Amino acid sequence: MADCPPPRSGTGPVPPESVAADGAQRRLEGQPRDADAPMVGIARLAANSPCAESSRKSEQRPEYFLLPVRSILNKCDSNRVPFEWTINPYRGCEFACKYCYARYTHEYMELDGGEFEKKIFVKQNAAALLAQDVSRKYSYQRPGAEDGRPEHIAIGTATDPYQPAEREYRVTRDCLEELAKREGLSVSLITKSNQIVHDIDVFKQIAARSELSLNITVTTLRWRLARLLEPRAPRPDLRLDAVRQLREAGLRVGVSASPLIPGITDREGELEAVAGAAKEAGAEWFFSGVLFLMPSSAKQFLPFVREKFPKLAKQYEQWYAKNGYAPEEYRRKIAERVARIRLEHGFHARPFEELQRKVQSPQLSLGLNTAA
Repeated sequence: MADCPPPRSGTGPVPPESVAADGAQRRLEGQPRDADAPMVGIARLAANSPCAESSRKSEQRPEYFLLPVRSILNKCDSNRVPFEWTINPYRGCEFACKYCYARYTHEYMELDGGEFEKKIFVKQNAAALLAQDVSRKYSYQRPGAEDGRPEHIAIGTATDPYQPAEREYRVTRDCLEELAKREGLSVSLITKSNQIVHDIDVFKQIAARSELSLNITVTTLRWRLARLLEPRAPRPDLRLDAVRQLREAGLRVGVSASPLIPGITDREGELEAVAGAAKEAGAEWFFSGVLFLMPSSAKQFLPFVREKFPKLAKQYEQWYAKNGYAPEEYRRKIAERVARIRLEHGFHARPFEELQRKVQSPQLSLGLNTAA
């Protein structure tokens, strides 16, 4: 599915969300779109989506469109992630993070990945569709599982659910209110925005009846660097304050330092400083993984590196020109570093990982969890 993390190779075939996946695959392989081919599936829906009304007057704001989708709860079959379902209230994200892997999702709509922060699609009728989806698709017993755990729903895997659009369209809020009506779910959400605290009331309702975990992304404490990498996202200190407020409200929350960007956010002590600030803010868990670049993301990120970090350009060309992943040895060292950080600060594993480990290996210390 387009809302799930991409294939492990970074260059392999894209699983079909619809017949529009053929067009997306051509874009991923660098082939131009066939001008004579008719748009189909999500690409056709996007092309015919009407403009959404907005009270924002800034000339820098993105274009908003109303996307008439048929489903909000999307199945994720990727073996790279520990969840079965995703909810992404929007397509595209105004935060415009230079490294964002999810740019490829715009290619399903026959749009260039560079339009990811310029054309934001607001999914219509979210609450009604989610109510229908949970009733028809969701299982409160994971297939083949003996532990009685429900399937897991991850919110915000391909777009930030609390980007500025949420202030006007409230799609995330509508989805959360629908989930709050249910009992026995397993839900997580990830964001870079302190706007998440505006929904503490509904998070409490969900947590009272279901498993809920919240994640705030903080890639660096250096606010100037954060502004360069994540131009329109809230400052790191505001995100950490959101962690503090969520914990004070009795909610479970952790910090993600993903992606770790080679040569830029990986200097000695920097990841450790983020983890220390996360612990001080009350985070219960901490994780980080090395930058992954799909072709659509590399198209945006590599020119950025050449302009802003020219001394790193050659390294990035060598590492990412033909593969979406950094060298295995580098990734291994970072995983070991993250494991040491977790152990030093006494971080737990993420809740759904913790439950899985209790079933599979009850004697294994959670402090040694090295998963990124």
